Amino acid sequence: MTTHFIEAEIDLQQTPLTTKEAVEATLQAEGEPLRWAITKVDNEKQTAQVEAIVTKDN
Repeated sequence: MTTHFIEAEIDLQQTPLTTKEAVEATLQAEGEPLRWAITKVDNEKQTAQVEAIVTKDN
């Protein structure tokens, strides 16, 4: 098992889920999220920048 640092951008307008569910769904594609944080929100673009640590099986 390895850990990886991931950065992702979440579209807050197009997301039918809550923000938490949208972040977790996006991170699941990269591995199992250990922890994550929203580090920036762009009000004009309606996006959120997320940084996360995920684990992946080798």
